[in-house]
Amino acid sequence: MEIILLERVEKLGQMGDLVTVKSGYARNFLLPKGKALRATKANKEHYEAQKKQLEADNLKRKGEAEKMAKTMEDLSVTLIRAASEMGQLYGSASARDIVAASTEAGFTLARGQIDLNTNIKTLGIFPVRVVLHPEVAVEITVNIARSQDEAKEQLKLGRAIVSDVAERERLEAAEAAQAAEARAAEMLEEGVAPPEVPVLDEAEVEVAAEVEAEVEAEVEVEAKPKAKAKAKPKAKAKAKAKPKAKAKAESAPESDAKNDDKADDAAEDDEPVK
Repeated sequence: MEIILLERVEKLGQMGDLVTVKSGYARNFLLPKGKALRATKANKEHYEAQKKQLEADNLKRKGEAEKMAKTMEDLSVTLIRAASEMGQLYGSASARDIVAASTEAGFTLARGQIDLNTNIKTLGIFPVRVVLHPEVAVEITVNIARSQDEAKEQLKLGRAIVSDVAERERLEAAEAAQAAEARAAEMLEEGVAPPEVPVLDEAEVEVAAEVEAEVEAEVEVEAKPKAKAKAKPKAKAKAKAKPKAKAKAESAPESDAKNDDKADDAAEDDEPVK
């Protein structure tokens, strides 16, 4: 679809440009937001008639945005969130949260002005781009911490405050990466190529998979006799239990009959003599 841009659109064009975009992008975003017009003959004539006024309005909005950008320089907003010792948030921080924190700091923004592709899910300090005008943007700092004290400490350190274990792992990983880079640089200076990670071709991958399957099959075969051996004592116990149960069942009628005979004898003794 061919459209006329009514303002600068990033990676697309400037005000007044005729551009071709996908129909869905135009219908769902550019046209409803008032950022463009369909490039019909009537709309082209309308744009040419309103061009000076549109450009003047755009310059005015741009000037206001530039003034606001200057006041927002070095702006840092703090979000207090519950998180694990490793720094993982119990939830996330969204563009709406950043807008609310910016409003508290005295800057009225819209959620669409926050250039945040995905929600933030960890503690730390994050640079976030805020688009004040199609031609003006400013970067603010979003500080996510468990408390105000931690937020202040994070600003000093320039990173998230996490547990000693996590910090140690982070430092070890950083040291290992630096050591690997230094070693690779030394090897290049000596004229020795750094070791490459072996890459298996398709045939080697298939062979490795077959070997792994064979090992798993052997493990299963070894496990079956053990399972049978464990099952045998239980079977023997059940077999021993059956004769005992049968003997009890057979003796039960005999004992019942004896009890009946005793009851009859007692009844005869109690009868009065005529």
